[in-house]
Amino acid sequence: MSSTSGPLSLLVRKLETHAVLDAADRSALLALPYTCRTYEASSYLVREGDAPAQCAVLLTGFAYRQKLTGSGMRQIVSMHIPGEALDFQHLFLDVADHNVQTLTRADVATIPRTALRELARSRASIGNAIFINTLVEASIFREWILNVGRRDARSRLAHFLCEFAIRLDMQGLTGPEGYELPMSQEQLGDALGLTAVHVNRTIKSLESDGLISRNRRRISFPRWDALQELADFSTRYLHLSQQRG
Repeated sequence: MSSTSGPLSLLVRKLETHAVLDAADRSALLALPYTCRTYEASSYLVREGDAPAQCAVLLTGFAYRQKLTGSGMRQIVSMHIPGEALDFQHLFLDVADHNVQTLTRADVATIPRTALRELARSRASIGNAIFINTLVEASIFREWILNVGRRDARSRLAHFLCEFAIRLDMQGLTGPEGYELPMSQEQLGDALGLTAVHVNRTIKSLESDGLISRNRRRISFPRWDALQELADFSTRYLHLSQQRG
C-alpha cells in the first residue's frame, strides 16, 4: 500500500514533515483501524473532562481547540487543518483538558487509542514522529501566547494569516494565490483576543495598506514580505528545518 492511498495518507504526510518513515512504517500507519464520519460545523469532537478512547485525524475541513472561562468566555487556542491529528496527547493523558470543535463541515477519521499507542511503542520511528509532532504543537502554542499577549492588533492578525498560509502550504493545500479563510470575524477575535468589531477594523486597515486583498473570504497577499515584517513573523517556531532521522 502506498503512502498516497487511503484516508490516513494525509496523516502520514504530516508525520513525515519532521521525521523519516520507511515503507513499513507508512504501511503500518495506513493499516490502522479507523472509522470515518462527517461532522457539521461547530460539532464537538472532544469535550473537556472526557476520557477519550479514540484519536481523531482531520481529513477535510477545519477544526480548533478552545477553552472556556467559568463565565463562558471562549479562547481559541489552536487551529487545525486537514492531515493533522487533533489529540495526540490523549495517547498518554487520560482526561481531556480542553474542547475540540469543527470549524467547518469536516470529515474525521477516529483511530482507537490503544491501536495507535501500541504502534507508537512498537515502531520507534512512528513514536518519534508523534513525539516531534507534539513538540512542534507546543512551540506553536508558545508563539500564540506571545502573539495574543504582546503584539498589537494589526501584528496579531498579520501573524495569524502568515502562519495559516505556511501550514496550508506544508500540506499542499494552498498556493501563492492565497486561501479561503474559514473563520468568522467573531472566531478570529476569539483566537486573537479581540472583539469582532476590532477584527473588522484591523482587516480593513491591512487591506487599505495593500498588505492583503479580499474577495469575500478569499485572502491573497500582494505584499507578502511586508505582511511578514509587520507580523514579526518567522517560521522558526514551526521547525520546518527540523533534522529528520
